[in-house]
Amino acid sequence: MDRSAGVIMHISSLPGKFGIGTFGKEAYKFVDFLSRTGLSYWQVLPLGPTGYGDSPYQSFSAFAGNPYFIDFDILNEEGILEKLDYEDEDYYKDKESIDYGLLFKTKYKVLKKAYLNYKESGNLRISNEIAAFKKANKKWLKDYSLYMAIKEYFGLVSWLKWDDDIKRRDIETLEKCELLLKDEIEYWSFIQYLFFKQWHKLKSYANMQGIKIIGDIPIYVAIDSADVWSNPKDYLVDEDTLEPKAVAGCPADAFSKTGQLWGNPIYNWKAMEEDGFTWWIRRVEESLKLYDVLRIDHFRGFESYWSVPYGEKTAVNGKWVKGPAMKLFEAIKNKLGKVDIIAEDLGYLTEEVIEFLKESDFPGMKVLQFAFDAREESDYLPHNYMNKCIVYTGTHDNDTFRGWYEKTGAKEDVKYCKEYLAMNSNEGYNWGFIRGAWSSVGSLAIAPMQDFLNLGNEARMNLPSTLGENWKWRVRENILNCDLADKIYKYTKMYGRCE
Repeated sequence: MDRSAGVIMHISSLPGKFGIGTFGKEAYKFVDFLSRTGLSYWQVLPLGPTGYGDSPYQSFSAFAGNPYFIDFDILNEEGILEKLDYEDEDYYKDKESIDYGLLFKTKYKVLKKAYLNYKESGNLRISNEIAAFKKANKKWLKDYSLYMAIKEYFGLVSWLKWDDDIKRRDIETLEKCELLLKDEIEYWSFIQYLFFKQWHKLKSYANMQGIKIIGDIPIYVAIDSADVWSNPKDYLVDEDTLEPKAVAGCPADAFSKTGQLWGNPIYNWKAMEEDGFTWWIRRVEESLKLYDVLRIDHFRGFESYWSVPYGEKTAVNGKWVKGPAMKLFEAIKNKLGKVDIIAEDLGYLTEEVIEFLKESDFPGMKVLQFAFDAREESDYLPHNYMNKCIVYTGTHDNDTFRGWYEKTGAKEDVKYCKEYLAMNSNEGYNWGFIRGAWSSVGSLAIAPMQDFLNLGNEARMNLPSTLGENWKWRVRENILNCDLADKIYKYTKMYGRCE
């Protein structure tokens, strides 16, 4: 990457009237805002449909898109929705926070209305577009649409609780399901057509403005997903119950004394390797249609992953198990050529992991919030960076800068930070922190939008190992103005990160 800068803000955090950010006019206004800032990259979180805990890292599919991001005003402009179909619905109680329970009731109600309107219209152009979309995405779309239709039929419970013949994908039974649920299957395919059409149009607009999209790929998939249901052989599951033998997580760390128990099924890497890593190659290939650069979450898990026996209440009793390492990425390169990948290499790194990262030749991450420990030298201090790295003030899993600054218990660490970065209250400590990242030798510097806005932990995106209050933050309307854009541009230009 050339010397450049970017921002993290998920689609869900955009302002707007539909209770969650969408691919509508506010997204285009945000691209215009970014164009004025001189920033070159917009990093988003995973775009898949959210499942357990409303987390974008627990999705019903590694390939499908989140229906919540479909914009209804665009559907109105295209004649698929009338304003009466959606304007009187309740989408939020607080414009700056997402109410996922309310969204589930209203958004799908309107989307079902859009589908019914489309069917009644007999619109040949849309029908042809849907047919082409289904053909182009047949490798994942058929299983996903069938999975969602059956899931809805069974009251949204996990596929592990479905009737045994459906759970085990008995061919005859699935054929009956396809007949019985034909209309529901078409509905779920229709929703994906809308999602991808709107996203590709928005991404093209961003690219035309000189903005590239960094997409986040979770290393694992959710147990309750079309991926595991349709291909259980790719995962370490019990042959009788189809429940996982082991689940993913990580050992005790700064976020949790008992480790993090993610609960995702572990890949059957042996079976995947024998198959030439086909599923992973397809996943990367499809992701490259959505994003310009891929950030792969928990990259160290490809060298060794933390495996926890299924049924454990914490991640304490897990163990490290060797992964495929370079075998996987050589297979991807052989099939797809060079892929722009950012390796999320945070956490405990052994010599083997460090060697794996070096061999991969992917840039890793440096998080400035991790740098300031007055007791010892840190690899995250900017004077220790190599230029082939991506520098973050923080990520979606961290405190905001202001939250970190206000709650850090060791005041000597804050003092060290202020001295090291020559921060001063006149410009705002958040800007001094951003300058620390922007002035570094790292090829790309990125900050969450919350840090540009100097917001506290009320705007934090995620607190690992917790449920209920995550993924809710939305930016306040009209706060992304020209004054803010010009200030971002000032520092982006000053430190040689834009033309």
